[in-house]
Amino acid sequence: KLPTVFADRVMVEQVLLNLVKNAIEAMREVAAAKRELRIEGRVNLDGEIEVRVCDRGSGLSAEESEQLFSPFFTTKTDGLGIGLAICRSIIEYHEGRLFFEPREGGGSVFGFTLPRSEGRI
Repeated sequence: KLPTVFADRVMVEQVLLNLVKNAIEAMREVAAAKRELRIEGRVNLDGEIEVRVCDRGSGLSAEESEQLFSPFFTTKTDGLGIGLAICRSIIEYHEGRLFFEPREGGGSVFGFTLPRSEGRI
């Protein structure tokens, strides 16, 4: 069991929902048998709670990954490019960080950290 976090449940739920929705959309062109979506939770090396959404989509180029969290940047034909920027604002409001990394074996990992509730009111 993970320690409790200091967070607004609804706001963090929206972040998680957005990351899962993006992961599903990223795998739209992938054969159904090869699709994989995994949500992981752990305590990281800094003692923060870390949530990771892992997919087996086509991944992102280096150029795309550098601009991911910029407002109005999107890789989708019908995207507005505000989802990840809003997610980042929500997570930073909670004194955490939102991050991306390529997934070993193909795909992407989007994750965020949240501080433990210990010592907070």
